[in-house]
Amino acid sequence: MQLFATLRNAWHIKDIRRKLLFTLAMLLVYRLGSFVPVPGIDSGWIRDNILGGQQGGGLFGLFNVFTGGALSNFSVFAMGIMPYINASIIMQLLQVVIPKFEEWAKEGAEGRKKLTQISRYGTVVLALIQSFGMSLAFRQAISVSKSASPARYYMTLVIIILSLTAGTAFLMWLGEKITEKGIGNGISMIIFASIISRLPVSIMQAYALLKAGEISIINILVILILAVLVIAGMVYVSEGERRIPVQYAKRVVGRKMYGGASTHIPLKVNQAGVIPVIFATSLLMLPQTLGQFWNNRILAKIAAFFTMGTWSGTILASILIIFFAYFYTAITVNPTELADNMRKNGGFIPGIRPGRPTSSYIMRILNRITLVGALFLAVIVAMPYLIEGLVGMNIGIGGTSLLIVIGVALETMKQIESQMLMRHYKGFM
Repeated sequence: MQLFATLRNAWHIKDIRRKLLFTLAMLLVYRLGSFVPVPGIDSGWIRDNILGGQQGGGLFGLFNVFTGGALSNFSVFAMGIMPYINASIIMQLLQVVIPKFEEWAKEGAEGRKKLTQISRYGTVVLALIQSFGMSLAFRQAISVSKSASPARYYMTLVIIILSLTAGTAFLMWLGEKITEKGIGNGISMIIFASIISRLPVSIMQAYALLKAGEISIINILVILILAVLVIAGMVYVSEGERRIPVQYAKRVVGRKMYGGASTHIPLKVNQAGVIPVIFATSLLMLPQTLGQFWNNRILAKIAAFFTMGTWSGTILASILIIFFAYFYTAITVNPTELADNMRKNGGFIPGIRPGRPTSSYIMRILNRITLVGALFLAVIVAMPYLIEGLVGMNIGIGGTSLLIVIGVALETMKQIESQMLMRHYKGFM
C-alpha cells in the first residue's frame, strides 16, 4: 500500500511525472525494438533447436530472460545490455590492477567520466566479439546458404554482426538517457523491463496447466504464499546492514572546534548484490550449453552433473556463489582504506585502536556478514527448484531474476522518495 501511495504522490509532482513518463516511453521503445528481427536469420530455428521453446534452459535460456525474449525473436536487441554490464564489471576489476584507473576513480566526476568513456568503447568491442560468436553458433539459422553464394552469405553474416552490435550500442545510449532524464538507473531499468515482460508468458502457461487439470488451484495458492514469503525475505536481507559505530575526536582549528560527532559505517549484508549468482549460474550452465552444439556422451554426463536443480548442481552452485560473494566483496570494499581514511579524519571505532586493529576488525565483521549474504543467495537460487519439485510446476522466474527485480524496484523507489523529499523540503525559514 505504501508503494502505491508513494507513486500516487509522485505523480502529482510535475517534474517527477515528466521523468516517469520519459522512462516509460524509453522502455516502450526498448520493448518495440525487441520484436524488430535481424535480417537473414530464421528465429524459429533458434527457438526450436537452441532454446527448446520460449522458456528454454541453459545459458541461452537465462540470456533470453535478461533480454526479454529478444533472443528467441533474434531481434536487433538479441544481445541485450549484457556487453555493457560485462565491460563495466571488467573496468571495476581493472581499477584494482591498473593504478591509472584507480587514480581516475578517486578524481571524482571527471575521473568517472573517463572510465565511463572507456567502458563504452569496451562495450562496442565486446558486442562485436559476442555478435560474431553468436553468428557462428547460429550459422545454421542463417537463411542464405553458403553453398549457394559465398559472397552473399558472408555479406549477410556482416549485416547480422553489425545489426546486433548497433542494437547493443543503442541500448547503452538508451540506458544512459534514462539515467540522465528519467527515474532510476537506466541499465537496471532495461533489465527490469526484460524480466517483467516474461511474466505474462508464465501466467498464461500456469492458466493452461490449470485448465488442462495438470495442476490444482491449491498448487497455485502454495506458490503465491511462498512467493510472498520469499519476496519479504529478499527485501529484509537486501536492506539489512551492519552499522559499525565511529567516533570523531574534537579538534580546534583557529577559533573553531571541529569533530566530536558520532556516525557509523554501513556494511550491507549482501554487499555483492546479484553478481555472485550471475557468475555462478553462468559457469554451471556452460557445459549444458556446449552440449547443445556437440553431441558427445561424456559431455552429456558432465552437463547432467552440472545441471541446476540436481543435488550436485545445487551444491556446486552454492559453493560458487559463496566464493564469488567473498571475491567481489573483497574487490569493492577495502578495510585498510576505510581504516586509513578514519585515522586521517580523526575517527576511531570505540574500543578499537586506529590503524591495523581497525582494519582487522572491519575485515572480521565483513567476513561474517558476507557468509550470511552468500548463504541467503544460495537459498534463493535453489528455492525455485524446490518449489517446482513440491508443486510439480515451473514458476517461470528464477531466483536470479527475482533478486534483480526486487533490487531495482527498491533502488527506484528510494530515488523517487528522495526526489519527493527534496521538492517538499522547506528549510528552516
